[in-house]
Amino acid sequence: MALDETDTRSCVTLHVLSAFADGTDGGNPAGVVLDAEHLSETQMQAIATEATLSETAFASPAPDGGFRLDFFTPNRRIADCGHATVAAFALLHEFGRVGVGETTKEIVDGRRTVTIAPDGAIFMGMRAPRYETVDEWIGVGPDEVLAALALGRDQLDPRVVPVLADAGGPFVTLALRSRDDLAAIVPDQAELLRISDILDLTGFYAYVLDPAPGRAAAARMFAPRYGIPEESATGMAAGALGAVLHDFAGRKGPVFLIEQGRDMTPPSPSVLEVHLAVTDGRVSGITAGGRGVLRAARCIQFQS
Repeated sequence: MALDETDTRSCVTLHVLSAFADGTDGGNPAGVVLDAEHLSETQMQAIATEATLSETAFASPAPDGGFRLDFFTPNRRIADCGHATVAAFALLHEFGRVGVGETTKEIVDGRRTVTIAPDGAIFMGMRAPRYETVDEWIGVGPDEVLAALALGRDQLDPRVVPVLADAGGPFVTLALRSRDDLAAIVPDQAELLRISDILDLTGFYAYVLDPAPGRAAAARMFAPRYGIPEESATGMAAGALGAVLHDFAGRKGPVFLIEQGRDMTPPSPSVLEVHLAVTDGRVSGITAGGRGVLRAARCIQFQS
């Protein structure tokens, strides 16, 4: 075949890691591209679209130390992403580019602390939470959210009110009565997208308390606004939920283990570890983390 001299495509290596894996199984696949400082935003978006993963992280050295991370879903940039952070720093650690201890990630809205534990687990700092109760929602009521998930009010856990929680991305959190209610959710993606646009949401986090010994909650996450019908592990949502458990459900923690992904088809069991800092009885800081397991690497072509 003759060389096409008009072909200006280049190739980058996309590493795929499962973040928040429960042991060696499950987890949430994320793409990671290292040495991304020469890629434009258009190129990063094209690579993330081609990767077809819920999020892809692009890592480059930060001017003041640590690493800059740019996150893209298949259809848009996202300010921060928990499982892609875990994946990126797990890969950087595996390749010897960062050691055990504390470092930083620079993202579009500031700098966050990242800690690599001696066992290789990655923990990321998050913002102190902000909340909006249903009375503060504008343009949408809780019954519309429930209907979009094929749920009724009788399936809500009366111990915890629905609340919009934001510790780096806004999620509507809904406590349900039972694991069966959680498994029975049938999301209306178009309606969830409509509500997401009105409330400026990242997604919806439905959960049930105390699903198993040692586990504080089991959850499911839906984010059609970002091209994610359902996700198997969501660090930003789990961190926000940890704050909700403390500030609204009376659970003191300060450490919570949250399951996700078991009710997907096919299941992808994940576990997220959330640590809270508390000041004057309210959550003032959040750290969320877990393990990242390298699964594969492949070439992604893009227009150079």
